[in-house]
Amino acid sequence: MRLDLTPYRRSTIGFDRLFDLLETNAQRASAENYPPFNLERVAEDRYRITLAVAGFSRDEIEITAQQNLLLVTGKKDDKAANASFLHLGIANRSFERRFELADFVFVEDARLNDGLLVVDLVREVPEAMKPKTIAIKTGAPLAAVEHKGEGDEAQAA
Repeated sequence: MRLDLTPYRRSTIGFDRLFDLLETNAQRASAENYPPFNLERVAEDRYRITLAVAGFSRDEIEITAQQNLLLVTGKKDDKAANASFLHLGIANRSFERRFELADFVFVEDARLNDGLLVVDLVREVPEAMKPKTIAIKTGAPLAAVEHKGEGDEAQAA
């Protein structure tokens, strides 16, 4: 499935990142789905990604967090390729899984236990970006008070 957003790109400004995300997700949906994962909301600003990485050790998995991107890679040694399996049902191949993160979402913790890699994420909006309630005062605006005071000084001089 190919998603073509070209007509929309011509008539919108500033939505490039959104269109890129849609196109990337459409491409990924048609790609292989390995390793399988769960994505859950733990609390209002907390999320958890759980990847099924059976057969991988902690040394074979790498997690890289960049701005708006979480990259989980697993690299398997070639030792298993030399083994003579009668049946190979457990996936034993390297992988790369990318997760697009919203602004201000950071990795808080990552743990590997019983073949599950659990990555905890938290959304921390900086104080300067949070909505603020503005107190409403009575009386003349500050600008009018300052101008009135300046005029009085000019008349006195």
